[in-house]
Amino acid sequence: MPADLAVIGLGHHGLPLAQAATAAGVDTIGYDTDPRPVAELAAGRSPVDGSLTVPEIRRMLAGGFRPTADPAELGRVRTAVLCAPTPLGPDRALDLTAVTDAARVLAARLRPHTTVLLESPVPPGTTEGVLRDLLETGSGLRAGRDFHLAYSPGRLDPGSRTHGFAGTPKVLGGLTPACTEAAAAFYGRLTDKVVRARGPREAETVKLLETNFRHVNIALVNEMAVLCHELGVDLWDVIRCAETKPFGFQAFRPGPGVGGHGVPVDTVGAHRPLRLVELAGQVNERMPRYVVQRAATLLNEHGKSARGARILLLGITYKPDLPDRQGSPADEIARRLMDLGAAVSYHDPHVPDWRVRELPVPRADSLYEAAAHADLTVLLQQHRTYDLQGLSVKAQLLLDTRGATPGGAAHRL
Repeated sequence: MPADLAVIGLGHHGLPLAQAATAAGVDTIGYDTDPRPVAELAAGRSPVDGSLTVPEIRRMLAGGFRPTADPAELGRVRTAVLCAPTPLGPDRALDLTAVTDAARVLAARLRPHTTVLLESPVPPGTTEGVLRDLLETGSGLRAGRDFHLAYSPGRLDPGSRTHGFAGTPKVLGGLTPACTEAAAAFYGRLTDKVVRARGPREAETVKLLETNFRHVNIALVNEMAVLCHELGVDLWDVIRCAETKPFGFQAFRPGPGVGGHGVPVDTVGAHRPLRLVELAGQVNERMPRYVVQRAATLLNEHGKSARGARILLLGITYKPDLPDRQGSPADEIARRLMDLGAAVSYHDPHVPDWRVRELPVPRADSLYEAAAHADLTVLLQQHRTYDLQGLSVKAQLLLDTRGATPGGAAHRL
């Protein structure tokens, strides 16, 4: 059965796009080479990463969304969007394996006049280079003449109640002006504003800049957190005051590490490395170690050793009120605490099971009871369900890595 759109890759990039398209009345199929997410979605179950809730998935299915593992379906769509994952490889460059695999599958079934869009984070030049070559070689068609080709960076704020798909401007850049307009016509059905870049390379670099901007600024406040603790300065009050400046400042806040799917890219192909981004990565990567150091120091100051201490970790996801644990610093923090001999347990309303080093971590059923029993409670993520005022009263010792507790109620990062 023909469809208007095929979303290729049913992970954290693809599913929200498919959700927005279905809600806009676009006849949408979702394709993935892995049959597991396809089966889960078809059964109305939430994917492992929790990118969508069960009610959201069921509304999509009721709206006509069809998950499939049949590549033949790709030959019957007007628009195909590649949303394959591109994790960092061992050389800290983006691994394009999933993108190239998806491109080959699509190329074998590509029809004339199809609009092909790429949303995966990729190095600048990928769309008009690797992707174009694979699509033209596999289909016998020519990009810009027989089919449209463009890039549009994914701009997701998972769980946000204010920055939905429709209200977030969509940047795009096509191989030719006609490609750009074809992409704009498609995205114009889903979003209130379309922003045309000069070409695919500029659109690809937008994603690079946006992701690195976040990581560099988080690294700055993480370094400030360490410095302010040494100076006896309340950084959270500093940020509160600084963000009243109406120009030249944007508030970022420190934390136990940087999670999420948007990874900083400090090496772009054969080009020179981005030294500031590389340094920011080093700063952010050492934050879990700093949290453990602060935890051990707090225990020592209260006459206890980390060895044998009962430590409760609160909130192990990378973002509040979501089950997604991609890049969460909780795993490294737990491992380091265990290496010190601590007995680690956790509480998270969104994560029923957690394993570290293939071993299950005990999950606390009663939050207040667990906090009262623990020698140290460490807040890693401030889920909306946590009553932090009440928690600060019950906990023997509380380390707040998010600055979310009332002033004076806990030891802050």
